[in-house]
Amino acid sequence: MKQITIISGKGGTGKTSIIAALASVAENAVIADCDVDAADLFLVLKPQILFENKYLGGKTAVIDYSKCTNCGICKDLCRFDAINTIGDRITISEFSCDGCELCKRVCPEDAISMIQSDSSRWFISDSRFGPMVYARLGIAEDNSGKLVTVVREEAKKIAKAKNRDFVIIDGPPGIGCPVIASITGVDIAIIVTEPTQSGLHDLKRVVELVNNFSIKPLIILNKFDLNKEMTEVIEKYCKKNDIEIIAWIPFNRIFVDAMVNQQTIVEYNKFSELTNIIQSIWNKIQKYTV
Repeated sequence: MKQITIISGKGGTGKTSIIAALASVAENAVIADCDVDAADLFLVLKPQILFENKYLGGKTAVIDYSKCTNCGICKDLCRFDAINTIGDRITISEFSCDGCELCKRVCPEDAISMIQSDSSRWFISDSRFGPMVYARLGIAEDNSGKLVTVVREEAKKIAKAKNRDFVIIDGPPGIGCPVIASITGVDIAIIVTEPTQSGLHDLKRVVELVNNFSIKPLIILNKFDLNKEMTEVIEKYCKKNDIEIIAWIPFNRIFVDAMVNQQTIVEYNKFSELTNIIQSIWNKIQKYTV
């Protein structure tokens, strides 16, 4: 069983649309949406949820007002401005609280305790392209890297149990903890980028990250025809650093039209140039995983 993570240095490169299209041509795969901070692959794949599970995330401070004397010590020491006075009462914002527990430790009345959040969820589901595992991180919740690990582990278990050959992972953009959790131990890391200055800047950062894990990155250059000058710059950068570009995808409104119809581009137009490109990408992925 091979694990393939598709990531991007920045948001908006078309990564999820490409992953959905790849899922539609892949055979014998499990899909894992690890972009838990902004999961949206399910909008296209419309999976049927089989199991819903709570994810226990970070802790948040709460006040026992039967003990609180409104002394304000916690407010003065909170580095995250999560504690304020509303009227004559000290309050803690659950969205601003970082869970550091300083307020709990300094409270002279022992009026503050920490509760563990359970607002995040992860799902085992069945899509029209096979099993799918995904998650939704609660608003202002942390530990998204740990939730990514949960999604990946469940996807691997399903792949082994059902004798699936591939786990296709939709990784988050950027270079943070969730990205690290989505590429650790994978067989291939594919980076989707676009021909813009910010696209190149963030591509360089994510390539450096992938290289630190001794994973050879592969590049998909999306919307390459919108800025041919920047496309050439990215091509030169890849050539200089011995990075293979496995596909050049032209800009096409079919991506938007397919998304509006909750379909992949392969389903929306089976005989388009884009469908041929997607099939070519999948063929190259299979070659690299032999």
